[in-house]
Amino acid sequence: MPVSSVDYQYMARAIKLAEKGRYTTHPNPRVACVLVKKGRIIGEGFHQRAGEAHAEINALKAVSGSAKGATAYVTLEPCSHTGKTPPCANALVEAGVARVVVAMQDPNPQVAGRGIERLRAAGIEVQSGILEAQARQLNPGFIKRMEQGLPWVRVKLAMSLDGRTAMASGESKWITGKEARADVQRLRASSDAILTGIGTVLADDPSLNVRLSPAELGIADFSDAVFQPKRVVLDSRLQTPLDASLLKVAGDTLVCTANDSLEKNESRALQSLGAQLLPFEPQQDGHLPLQQVLTRLAQQEINEIHVEAGATLCGALIQQNLVDELIVYMAPSLMGSAARGLLDLPGIERMTDKIKLQIKDMRAVGDDWRIHANLVQEIP
Repeated sequence: MPVSSVDYQYMARAIKLAEKGRYTTHPNPRVACVLVKKGRIIGEGFHQRAGEAHAEINALKAVSGSAKGATAYVTLEPCSHTGKTPPCANALVEAGVARVVVAMQDPNPQVAGRGIERLRAAGIEVQSGILEAQARQLNPGFIKRMEQGLPWVRVKLAMSLDGRTAMASGESKWITGKEARADVQRLRASSDAILTGIGTVLADDPSLNVRLSPAELGIADFSDAVFQPKRVVLDSRLQTPLDASLLKVAGDTLVCTANDSLEKNESRALQSLGAQLLPFEPQQDGHLPLQQVLTRLAQQEINEIHVEAGATLCGALIQQNLVDELIVYMAPSLMGSAARGLLDLPGIERMTDKIKLQIKDMRAVGDDWRIHANLVQEIP
């Protein structure tokens, strides 16, 4: 059967439905399924939490009659392996669906086309690639982790109109308004981990947790608790204070440090407070190897990393080509030439050295402006 405008219509509905899992499916991808029979939706569902039923199962459960002969619209290829739940491809076969329209193939090597093969082997017509670009936008971190072994890295910055982030004294609360700060909370909630440097911990003592309720995130109908991303601190010399706020809130704290720091008393003290230490061989300049850090975090099933750090760490991530997107909040204020700059980017001296960005979106958030940009040029 050729692809029609109706197929795009129902897939668009499935993609919108999958968005409902944005804050809850970690570390699984956000997926939805819409079942259509004789031009009518007979069932739909989305994946809500890891370990619970996948989208196809929830959609089949929502069918009051029979799904035999129906078309299933799925934002990601149905799984073909048994993990914490049974294979979804088998469930669709057993339900007797006649056709499956898939937005994109699953990049997970455990699936990677096998789900589609299972469906076709059962005589089910399968069409793939419908609204694939939109489907990929649902799960940038999961896709990058599966394809490259690295998480998706988002750097959040807040600045005045003249590009300043703090006064010379370090005072920075608050550059932006409450609406922008609430928007940042939603970015945190959609992430698997929040990463910062020891300088920020010592200067600001952040909690780095999500402080919105399920109702404020729009998940109150199926969740009684908000997922708390892992907190990741880059601390090569183990200077994290034992009374740091990020050690006192719910969720896991990972401290990335130098190998020789494991012998310090601070190592045992931090572990006694629940922190997990991840050791690395530092570089010659004493800094931690950022790409190795991100690779290790991906191995812990971290898909999306939200960075809230100072100018040095954010600049280093950008210059090492490890940042996927920037979210910059710009406040309608001027902080003066003595205030601190946005990023530390040494070595850029000519126009040909400049780092090019692609503005994806720019909109007002309260009294502030939010700029969403992707990096489009590798740093030489």
